[in-house]
Amino acid sequence: MGCLDGKKALVTGASRGIGRGIVEALALAGADVVVNYRSHPEEAEEVCEFCRSQGVQATAIAADMGDTDQAEQLVEKAVEAMGGLDIVVSNAVYSDRQLFCEADLDGFRKTIDVSMWGAFHLVRKAALVMREAKTKGNIVTISSPHAHLAIPGAMAYNMAKAAIDQMARTAAVELAHLGIRVNIIHPGWTDTPGERKFFSEETLKERGAELPLGRLGKPREIGNGVVFLVNPENPYITGSTLTIDGGIQLPWREMYRTTETGSGDV
Repeated sequence: MGCLDGKKALVTGASRGIGRGIVEALALAGADVVVNYRSHPEEAEEVCEFCRSQGVQATAIAADMGDTDQAEQLVEKAVEAMGGLDIVVSNAVYSDRQLFCEADLDGFRKTIDVSMWGAFHLVRKAALVMREAKTKGNIVTISSPHAHLAIPGAMAYNMAKAAIDQMARTAAVELAHLGIRVNIIHPGWTDTPGERKFFSEETLKERGAELPLGRLGKPREIGNGVVFLVNPENPYITGSTLTIDGGIQLPWREMYRTTETGSGDV
């Protein structure tokens, strides 16, 4: 018996990477799942097959989260496919890396449209559906340390993540009286196909080994965090941010510096 037996979950951007890890963790906990994807339909179906092998229902539904209508229709299609909606995980993102003065504004806007507006319209529609059904559901937004770290070359992504953090906290306040909980996860540097857009395999291996826990995170580890937040045994958690980053935000560079100097001086 899983802690989420009988629950109905929707995860966006779920054909690969962190989204896939979230879906797999939810399925292992007993939830039926809708696997959203924009591209990679074959991989989305692979995720569904894994879920079905665990004895739960799974359906792949295509939707571009940068399109308001598609984002809202996705929620409706998920309810139709599963007969209800208890858990929504906003995970879909897009990101380019350019200094903002030289940035291609089409890519800049796409990052905002998918990563911020897509999350907003998904969360809003899910909240309306849960309110109408009187479901004491759970909404989780997958954000990032980019929400509070000014990472150069990623202004649009930084902006989007900062915005959805505030969105989620405000939603948590506004939905609390309905019993709908809203929480945030900040993954650290995670081993996903998306990282290959910016870094080589060699760089990921070398830089990952330098992190406090000696490696990049795994998508399923982020998924386990989602399961923790939506577990009915944890009903008093809302408006919270769960950081799953292997210690990347700790002052580890400064710690190593004191070791290298051979002195206790900071």
